Amino acid sequence: MKTLFTIITLILLSVPTLAAHQPEFSTAGFYSLKNTGREVYNMNVAWRFQKGDIQYANAKSFDDKEWQVVSLPHGIDYLPLEASGCINYQGIVWYRKHFTPDEALKGKKLFLHFEAIMGKCKVWVNGKLLTEHFGGFLPVIADVTEALTWGEDNVIAVMADNSNDPGYPPGKAQEVLDFSYFGGIYRDCFLIAHNNVFLTDPNYENETAGGGVFVAFDKVSEKYASVLLKAHVRNAGKSSFSGSVEYEFVDAAGNKMISQSNKIRIDEGIASTSSTRFTVKAPRLWSPDSPYLYDLHVRIRDNKGKIVDGYRRRIGIRGIEFKGKDGFWLNGKPYEEPLIGANRHQDFAVVGNALSNSTHWRDAKKLRDAGCKVIRNAHYPQDPSFMDACDELGLFVIVNTPGWQFWNEAPLFEQRVYSDIRNMVRRDRNHPSVWLWEPILNETWYPDYFAINTKNIVDEEYPYSYCYSGCDNEARGKENFPVLFTHPSNSDGKWAIKDLDPTKTYFTREWGDNVDDWNSHNSPSRVARNWGEQPMLVQSQHYANPPYTYTSYEALFNTSRQHVGGTLWHSFDHQRGYHPDPFYGGLMDVFRQPKYSYYMFMAQRDPHKSGLIAENGPMVYIAHEMTPFSSQDVTVYSNCEEVRLTVNNGGKTYTYKKDGNRKGMPSPIITFKDVFSFMTNKELSRSGNQKDVFLLAEGLMGGRIVASHKVEAAGRPEKITLWVDNEGVDLEANGSDFVPVIAAITDKNGNIKRLNNYSISFQISGEGRLLGGASIMANPAPVRWGTAPILVQSTTVPGTIKINATVLFQGSQMPLSGELEIKTKESVLPLAYSDYELVRTVDNTIQSDETSKSSHFEREIEKLQKELNQLKLKEVERQQNDFGEQR
Repeated sequence: MKTLFTIITLILLSVPTLAAHQPEFSTAGFYSLKNTGREVYNMNVAWRFQKGDIQYANAKSFDDKEWQVVSLPHGIDYLPLEASGCINYQGIVWYRKHFTPDEALKGKKLFLHFEAIMGKCKVWVNGKLLTEHFGGFLPVIADVTEALTWGEDNVIAVMADNSNDPGYPPGKAQEVLDFSYFGGIYRDCFLIAHNNVFLTDPNYENETAGGGVFVAFDKVSEKYASVLLKAHVRNAGKSSFSGSVEYEFVDAAGNKMISQSNKIRIDEGIASTSSTRFTVKAPRLWSPDSPYLYDLHVRIRDNKGKIVDGYRRRIGIRGIEFKGKDGFWLNGKPYEEPLIGANRHQDFAVVGNALSNSTHWRDAKKLRDAGCKVIRNAHYPQDPSFMDACDELGLFVIVNTPGWQFWNEAPLFEQRVYSDIRNMVRRDRNHPSVWLWEPILNETWYPDYFAINTKNIVDEEYPYSYCYSGCDNEARGKENFPVLFTHPSNSDGKWAIKDLDPTKTYFTREWGDNVDDWNSHNSPSRVARNWGEQPMLVQSQHYANPPYTYTSYEALFNTSRQHVGGTLWHSFDHQRGYHPDPFYGGLMDVFRQPKYSYYMFMAQRDPHKSGLIAENGPMVYIAHEMTPFSSQDVTVYSNCEEVRLTVNNGGKTYTYKKDGNRKGMPSPIITFKDVFSFMTNKELSRSGNQKDVFLLAEGLMGGRIVASHKVEAAGRPEKITLWVDNEGVDLEANGSDFVPVIAAITDKNGNIKRLNNYSISFQISGEGRLLGGASIMANPAPVRWGTAPILVQSTTVPGTIKINATVLFQGSQMPLSGELEIKTKESVLPLAYSDYELVRTVDNTIQSDETSKSSHFEREIEKLQKELNQLKLKEVERQQNDFGEQR
């Protein structure tokens, strides 16, 4: 019998290296609270998908059995690593999902919540059109209560169209756009079930400064904070409701701090707002360095005390102020250093914008590891899970309305911009990570009146303290905004803002890019990771402190307090519409593999250890690979007081001491001049002392070694080494979650052989699947700068994923294959799908146990053969030593 709600109940399994912290993600803007009558179902699994405009595909009776079965988030196509220049599909696509509702849900209020659908879309249930939406970055919500039929098959049909359309933001055609928006139902979908008296959804209700739960603060200090609360409650029942709204404020340890209850009476068919305020004494304040989160529990009780609805929100108490010439203030105190961070587009290798929640969290974690403290969401509201991650990792966020260099005179376009602004504020207003709203259209010549309208809308939607909006300094209407985006200018070594307005605060929203012209796009900032050492060193120097006048880390640390920082353009490499090349200027590539500039950023963070979830404290990194083509100079990044570099065993040791009186960036790049020689390495290697060939950097604080990094010259490529790049986050068996797995060509000691041109073929068995195939060079995958990443996705069944990697063209002397096992954990939410679709989704990805056993035995034989080959090669090596001493 087909059933909608199949809840996987197998034993919880987890990735081999468990982290102390496993993140949790909100659903439809809230976190579940037990025993409230509100349930959340994951609707991502087993959608049927087809490209093209198909007649009658919205009808319940339409035959979709031959359509492809996919899981959400879904981005239409898997994409090659180089996916710029509009190679992604644009046009209409269809999704259909079959289900039979559980009888237990009869009488409940049911909402279908899509976190986003790209482009313009329509949603039907059983052939009935429930909603349509224009824009690809904000929620699409449908009340499905009356559209469902009980005891039989139901069908959700979604038509999505990502074609160019100037009628809604961003409006600009993708072929003239500096990013790719891809397509499909590329974020999560949930079914929310609750009773007929319920806390509403702010994006569905469309009420100014209302809907849902609204949390704001006033007079925040270390002594106390005033907390303002509003709860919007709707009565969809057939009689009036009398009861109360209960608020509980709970600390991170689970201790109830404050409890308040407000009586409420709501007539049938309408909604009412409950408001209250309370004071938290000696609050733990949220900041990037201490992102403390409380829980707010909100429950609705009837007049007999029974809970009829409720959920929780994570709350960070913080007060932000932009004080013109006095700069940025946090929690009643001036923030002493510039806030430095990066812009972030949401796309990833292979999947485009269709990222899992864990992938968004890992992005935030990697940026916080690098010392970033502020992220600009370029150029649109990003996934709710990314905002959740910024809350708990300590990242301020600039939230942008969709738009880039485009204005349409048609009144409908303008109204849709205003609608986007309202909905992004309603969606994100309770996040402590929100630092600034950017409601204007980025780099756009819009009318003067439009600018003040956008700011007024933000203020209407957030009519409380600590709400600020920013605008380009060159844009019309800038005089209406308290924060202006611009670059400092250099005059005689002094970085300052031209025509400074003492009432404004300044910030550099994009810095670091340095193109020759806006057509060719050649720049010392744009460096693909696989181009190797020298280009990556140039990029790092350009971002840190170039030998020419340009906004850089150094420049941003030499401005006045009125200029409060800047966000690099850009954190990760990403695909673009109007240029055939991806943007290569990221600190990491599209798989989130770091470049040297990533470690340069990391070196700017505080060297003292703190309690952050993200990596923090002292670090040292050698940006040198010890190849025959490596520079004689050795570059090191470190935030320590002193760095000691040892070159080879028995070789020289060099020492760098940081100038504590120096102004500018916290940790300048360290260069040890003329200390590396390949000929010295050759001499040691020829004499059988390969183990003595290395670079060792030690970071010291107070005379004590607190960090170290060792680089060894890579020898003969002998094996494939595999690891999972999961930041300690377990892979969830929900059919959607995925994780990068990195394959590296290494020598026998695990040193990565950066200079090789192999391709690697991957085989996967068990409860997982590889995303992408040979058509996009995902499998087999070429090795770039020593590594070949892939993306591995879970099935809906917790278990083990086995990955085997071999060089594409095998031979007796080729590197040994690699193996890796990943264990997946049970889905956090119940999964909604039909049984027959589950079979189609999962069965064809699982290989038999006999296949796995065969692969194991074959690899053992391969290892023994390689060991025998090594013995043979020793004789070859001896002969070459005998007859080729001068070579």
